[in-house]
Parts: sequence; C-alpha cells; structure tokens
Amino acid sequence: MGLLDSVDWQGNIFKNGAWTASHGGDYAVVEPATGAELGRMGRATPEDVTEAAANAAQAQRDWAALPHTARAAVLRKAGDLWQQHAEEISGWNVREVGAVPGMAGFALHVAAEECYEAASLPARAIGEVLPSEEPRLSMARRMPAGAVAVISPFNVPIILGIRSVAPALALGNAVLLKPDPRTAVTGGALMARIFEEAGLPPGLLHMLPGGADVGEALITDPHIRVISFTGSTPVGRRIGELAGKHLKRAHLELGGNSALLVLDDADVDEAVNLATWGSFFHQGQICMTTGRHLVSDRLYDDFVERLAAKAGKLPVGDPATGEVALGPVIDAGQRDKIHGLVTASVDQGATLASGGTYEDLFYRPTVLADVPVAAPAFADEVFGPVAPVTRVSSIDQAIELAAASEYGLSLGIVTRDAMRGLAVAEQIPTGIVHINDQTVNDEANAPFGGVRASGTGSRFGGAAANIEAFTETRWITMRGTPPQYPL
Repeated sequence: MGLLDSVDWQGNIFKNGAWTASHGGDYAVVEPATGAELGRMGRATPEDVTEAAANAAQAQRDWAALPHTARAAVLRKAGDLWQQHAEEISGWNVREVGAVPGMAGFALHVAAEECYEAASLPARAIGEVLPSEEPRLSMARRMPAGAVAVISPFNVPIILGIRSVAPALALGNAVLLKPDPRTAVTGGALMARIFEEAGLPPGLLHMLPGGADVGEALITDPHIRVISFTGSTPVGRRIGELAGKHLKRAHLELGGNSALLVLDDADVDEAVNLATWGSFFHQGQICMTTGRHLVSDRLYDDFVERLAAKAGKLPVGDPATGEVALGPVIDAGQRDKIHGLVTASVDQGATLASGGTYEDLFYRPTVLADVPVAAPAFADEVFGPVAPVTRVSSIDQAIELAAASEYGLSLGIVTRDAMRGLAVAEQIPTGIVHINDQTVNDEANAPFGGVRASGTGSRFGGAAANIEAFTETRWITMRGTPPQYPL
C-alpha cells in the first residue's frame, strides 16, 4: 500500500499528528503537463498556524529530552522510507511538479541522504568547556531553538523542504512546514507521511500549505523562533524585515543568476555539455541554474552554434508519458514571465539563436546570443530554460561582468587550468564555486547558500551549518559551593 493510500489526505492538512480538515477549505492539485486534477489538498489558514505552533512548542520539549539515539533512529528510518517508496514518490514528483524522471530520482536520492546526514547530528558534540577566571566549571552548550518554520518553494519541493526539516528535527526541534500550494503533495503530504511512518512522535511536524497570510502567521507567532525560507529575493526581503521586527532568526536562501565562465583554453564541446545541463535541467527552474554564459571571444561563435544546435534537438513534453529532456514549467504565470524576459531581451538587441517558443506550458530550450548586459534575460533571474550568452574579450572582463550581478549564489568556470580557474573564482563573490563543472550541484553534507541578494550565506548542509542554523547557544556555569559577594 502506498504512503498516501493508507491515510485520508484528500482535502486535509497534517496538524497535531493527524490528517485534519483545515479552516481554509481545500483546492485542486493540478498536473501542469495536462491540467488534470490529481487530488485535493487542504488550504491552511493563520488559525491553523496558531493551533499547530502551540502544539509544536509543547511536543518539542519531550522530543528534545529523548536520548540522542532515539532521534537518530527516526531520521535513519525516514531515509530508508524515501528509498522504499521511491516509485510512488517519483510518480508524484513527475506529475505534480513536472520533473523529468531523472530529476525526480535525484530529488529522492538527496532526500534520503539529507535524512542520513541529519541522523548523525544528535550524536555530534553539542558544546565546549570554557576557561574561567572563577573557581567553577564553565560551558557553552547548543540547545534546540524550539519550533522552526520551514517555507519551501514549488520548483524542487522535496529537496528544498527536507534539507531544513530533517536537521531541525534531528537537533531536537519541532517543525511547521509550509510548502508551496502548487506542489504540496510532493513537498508536504509525502514528507509528513514519511516521518509519520518513521515513528516521529505526534505534534512535531505540521504540514500547512497556504498563502502569504500563512507565511506571515508563521513568522509572527511567538512560539516560532527560527524561519528557514527558500524562494525569491523579493519575498525573502519581506520575510527578513518581518522576522527582524519580531526578533526572529531568518535563514534566507534566495534567487540566483549564476554565471558560467568559459575561458579561452576550454574545450568547446565540454563547455556546451555543461551549459546545456546548467541552463535546461528541470526547465531551468532551479535557483542555481546557469543564467549567464560568459564566453571567451575566441570560442564564442562555435559555442553559440553548438549550444543552439543541441538545444534545438532536445525533446520537450509530458515526462509522465514520454522520454523527454524537459517537462512543463509550473504554470501559465511562470511561462509568461519567461517569455516576457526573452522577448524584451530580443527587443533590446539579443539574437534568438534557438527556441523562444512554447505550446501550453512546454517552453522550448532557448539560446540568446549577443545579449546586452542590460537586457532582462542577462540582468534578471529568468527561472526558465533560457541560456543567455555574452561575448567577453578577456578574463578581466569576464570577472567584471560575473561580479557585477546583485546575486551571488553559484559559479561555474570551464578551463584546462584548474588553478587558473580557482584564481578567477577568488575574485567573484558567490557562496558556491565549481571549477570545470556547471552551476547546479547539491550534496547533503556540503554547505549551501549564497551571498548578496542570493541570501544570508550557507545555512544548509553539513553539520556545522545545520547546528548553527537550528540551535541556540547557552552559557552554563557550575560551582561546588555558592560564592560570597560583598553586598
């Protein structure tokens, strides 16, 4: 029996350890490739948040008091369940998100690894002994933050939810998860079922799909101490402002417009292979997507010709029914935004080398050549299958253009001299760098995050970043006998 077959999830949300009707009614879960209704999900309200947060705060105390081995066992079991139910979850990922099977499989792999990595956190050292000028034992100890809000987006809902949910739970917190309503089955319902089956005690994970009012309620609720948000930069700025007003810590993983630098000694075919994956994988709906191709003048014409030819041959269609390289974008609003950026860039002087057309929600992989640096497709995050290519006459110009963006998430550099590539990377501020690879990479044990308008740094991945993100530091001293003070 499947994860969702055994519970009454249709029209409900997961709150207080049970599938219950929301205060906001329900809505249709729609398959972007066909427009078909896949089911109905409950829509959470601020009232649901208030109830869930109070319940989470109460349940969290007992969870944090358990032996570390008990929490680790739940996370290990969750990792096993992602693998055991891979076929069911992958099917939902393909149909609800529009992911091609390869992307769906990658998401499941990362989800399992995130849980296994998180399972190691409870056994990590949670403090240190400090020297003191007084006759006492002085310690710094990491304590669970309490209740954590996780707000995840539509594009890669499994990965971008689990990378906060798993470590937060492992470190003794409760979690309120708000997935994007468009992908709340993949990014919420299935995750809730995984942890329910893994033996997570009731009240520790709540799944509350909803709109901006639900997000605001999460941020302002007094029981919530930490907000982990992945999404657009404009929304992230608003969340950061609201969290600051309420003295909450906000970990913000935001947009990107990542550059791929193809230096003058690169192999063109290798560079085109990287560029194709970096710009077109998952329809370009990834924060790390290669959004700017800065190509040496010596290689530029060959690069554009071969990239355009390859883009023109990539099959686009319904990933649930055919062997395709690209599936649909998430909805008409996203498609129209992509097309608007493409047409505006052509109007400003870019050359349409391939693509630039769509049918329904299927947008053709698009190559724009000779893109002016002020054109929208170069300056803005497209979040679609678009590869803007710009000619550079020197390494210095490539560095200048790559560093000029307000974003700073990922960076790829293609060169036969890896040390030269590293030296170039040192001059471009980003949170992630890949020498001789494209910009889209993710591993559960590696720190992940951006700088500048891409977020508040590495707040995900690896023990150090996760412990910093989801715990507070407490100073503790102990004496054998009380001191005598002069007053």
